[in-house]
Amino acid sequence: MTLQTPSHRIPLFVALLTGTLLLAGCGKDDAASAPAAAKPALTVEAVVPASAEWPLTLAANGDIAAWQEAVIGAEVSGYRLAEVRVNVGDRVKKGQVLARIDSGTVAAELAQTRAAVAEAEAAVTEAAANAERARRLQEAGFYSHQTGSQFMTGEQTARARLAAARAKARADEIRLAQTQVVAPDDGIISARAATAGSLTQPGQELFRLIRGGRLEWRAKVAEADLGRIAPGTVASLTLPGGAELRGKVRAVAPSVDAASRDGLVYVDIPTGSGEAARAGMFARGVFELGRGSALTLPQSAVVVRDGFAYVYRLGALDKSGLGKVAQTKVELGRRVGDRVEVVAGLPADAQVVAAGAGFLADGDTVKVVAATPAGVKKAAE
Repeated sequence: MTLQTPSHRIPLFVALLTGTLLLAGCGKDDAASAPAAAKPALTVEAVVPASAEWPLTLAANGDIAAWQEAVIGAEVSGYRLAEVRVNVGDRVKKGQVLARIDSGTVAAELAQTRAAVAEAEAAVTEAAANAERARRLQEAGFYSHQTGSQFMTGEQTARARLAAARAKARADEIRLAQTQVVAPDDGIISARAATAGSLTQPGQELFRLIRGGRLEWRAKVAEADLGRIAPGTVASLTLPGGAELRGKVRAVAPSVDAASRDGLVYVDIPTGSGEAARAGMFARGVFELGRGSALTLPQSAVVVRDGFAYVYRLGALDKSGLGKVAQTKVELGRRVGDRVEVVAGLPADAQVVAAGAGFLADGDTVKVVAATPAGVKKAAE
């Protein structure tokens, strides 16, 4: 049995089929045109800059040198060094014997001079007696005035010879004392050229002495910054070995080097730092110039690329906490602990990615799990 569709139902069936196909096609187009949900590149926390009171500092470099270095030599020349009693690094006291020069020849000359003094004293005694007798005889009329004057002149000549002999003896005593080379002040022996058995020469250096064991840091500061430093300013030094010292500015040089345009600032290093600080060392340091407000971020929020510092600033977030980041160039200043000062380029109320900035690019989508402006500020305070 063959079923036949009535001719009047065919148009209705075709219309229904066409409508169904059109609706199916529209659904596919709508599904294709619906945007896919963006996936975050990173899950981050957000922070805002915190305000804090930080010290104002000025960085400088310079060398450590002796406050004063005394050059010690022999005061008598042409004599043999019999003994050297100190070495480099020894601490000595004022008047301590550093070396001894053979004194045999000088002692003999002193003995001879003292004998000459004794002879001159005897001559003075005899000349004085003759002069006194001549005055009495002259008064009695036995001596002429000329003869009496001769005896008196003889007395004066004998006294002059005695004075010369005594002066020579005193000079020989000084020379004998100078056969002992002594320290002119307390301090540390920084150099030694003396060798036992050698002959002393005029102007020869035997030792160098750091007076008082005092050292100073001679910091080179740009001419524009010299006016910011005054005597008494505290300076913190970092030595090559990592040791840290604190000192105070003693003086600021009154002149500036014409070639480098730098001036020297002299900082006293505390006595007793000799084991860490040594003359000739290079040291870095900072001068503490007071305190000032700073807008700070954790260092983890800053990324350095191509020599410039950047942070990733967060834009508006949707209901699910997703938002885009914008790479923002900033200028950095001081660093204290794990925080860094932002000098320019970022508003005080801006939210930035707290950590992981090195894995982001400009325009990336991130998911923010927490925003901690209050916590950061409290920690900074």
